Amino acid sequence: MSFSAFMIFVGLVVFAAISPGPAVIMSARTGLTEGMRTGFMLALGIGAGAVVWASAAMFGLNLIFAVAPALLWALKIGGAAYLLWMAWHLWRDAKKPIATGDENAVPRSAFSAFRLGLFTQLANPKPAVMFSAIFLGTVPPATPFWVYLALLAVIFTSETLWNTAVARIFSLDRTRARYISLKTVIDRSFGGLLAVLGIKIAAT
Repeated sequence: MSFSAFMIFVGLVVFAAISPGPAVIMSARTGLTEGMRTGFMLALGIGAGAVVWASAAMFGLNLIFAVAPALLWALKIGGAAYLLWMAWHLWRDAKKPIATGDENAVPRSAFSAFRLGLFTQLANPKPAVMFSAIFLGTVPPATPFWVYLALLAVIFTSETLWNTAVARIFSLDRTRARYISLKTVIDRSFGGLLAVLGIKIAAT
């Protein structure tokens, strides 16, 4: 794999990471409501989910989808249902106040945050198709296995760093103070976006 092809791969992966989607939405809200540390663990889960989809792409999952489209349909429906479930909870609980000051609610555990990030990423099967296209377009046949491992590391790092940055921005005191004053509107906006993305995943 040439250096130019590698840089193209990196550029495409970074673009994929920063594209708005369920993972970015959950990173923003987790940073707002639970802080940077929890947001970082969520970002690690998102990165791990991206590696799962990229690994599947490496092993030809896109070809399996072409041969058995019902599998892709089932994954889309399952992922959409998970996102809609999260959207409903956000919408339903939007009016519930959050604790402030010395009574801050305890953030979820590190494992729970990681699991949420992982499931959020896996709920969207489109990265498998996207990574298949990236691998086919930039990685030549007979590429050494260690290069594939390096490419997976690039994917994990890009997804984790970007979503950590999103969580950090939304965890800032000024941002959190604004969130507290507009919690119902913001939570229902997040819920609405997740619902729209879930429907879009199921429909396309």
